[in-house]
Amino acid sequence: MPELPEVEVTRQSFAARIRGARVTAVRLGKPLRWPLGCEPETLVSQSVGEVTRRGKYLWLALDRGGLLMHLGMSGSLAFSAAAQGPGPHDHFDLVTNRGTLRLTDPRRFGAVVWASAPDAGAAGKLLAGLGLEPFDPAFDGAHLHAALRGRKVAIKQALLGGAIVVGAGNIYACEALFEAGIDPRTRSDRLSRPRCDRLAEAIRQTLTRALELGGSTLRDFRDAHGMAGEFQLQARVYGRDGERCVRGDGGVVRRIVQGQRATFFCPRCQRR
Repeated sequence: MPELPEVEVTRQSFAARIRGARVTAVRLGKPLRWPLGCEPETLVSQSVGEVTRRGKYLWLALDRGGLLMHLGMSGSLAFSAAAQGPGPHDHFDLVTNRGTLRLTDPRRFGAVVWASAPDAGAAGKLLAGLGLEPFDPAFDGAHLHAALRGRKVAIKQALLGGAIVVGAGNIYACEALFEAGIDPRTRSDRLSRPRCDRLAEAIRQTLTRALELGGSTLRDFRDAHGMAGEFQLQARVYGRDGERCVRGDGGVVRRIVQGQRATFFCPRCQRR
């Protein structure tokens, strides 16, 4: 699933090129997760403004309202000056005088939803429950410690929920917990303030590194230029079960399943 780094890398790869473009046509393919919410013809002749990100959602501003986009489990966006005819998994084309922005999604869990503003209508409902951005100055150990108080779930599950902080998807949660030296099975309400300080910093550092490396390509992620990410090549625990811990402490990376998601950690240096 594309996570925050992949979505941000995608945004950066086409936002400047589409800004100021005029919509000339809209093509809908098979139904996506939610309906568009407007007649496609009403988008024609509008100009494209800024493309911003909130969590794993992209907001593409138009003259009147905008489009909230989500890549779902396996979706990707491509912006091309001369797009080929749509294939069987191409379900939304925003055609402009500068090129075509196309959503390709084999599993059709992605979405393109119109709203009058990011905090209105369907967009407002989808964004309302999101936690802080990891690079927001308000996201720190104090915020994390307060948010975890009373939560009895494992810390990795709390991070994946997205209500405390957005962007700590499965691979990044595993890596951040490793950097912070915290066992992913640790109950959330038992994390001390100093450990929360370390974890908040580890989340920021992990996501910063992921952005620098273009995100992660575990299956078929590509940005709007068609480029793959490389973070997974430098992961220290994710996907490395059975390997010696990179810290050289004699530990061996283990793989367990939490909430139907694979978790990778070193039981020697990550403590409960």
